[in-house]
Amino acid sequence: MILPLILLGVTILILGIIFYFQSKSIVGPKRSFMYSNPDWTTNGFIVILLGVSLIVSGFLLY
Repeated sequence: MILPLILLGVTILILGIIFYFQSKSIVGPKRSFMYSNPDWTTNGFIVILLGVSLIVSGFLLY
């Protein structure tokens, strides 16, 4: 139960980082709806925090 929780957290964390980078025009195709969109900066931070909280929860349960 603990390892899948940590792996899920890492996956979500990586997705949040990608969302953030796309919102800042660092990665991704220019025709993406997330590209250079400030709303996705906020969404990226929320997803990053969710991933970090799952990782921390997994380690605390360990």
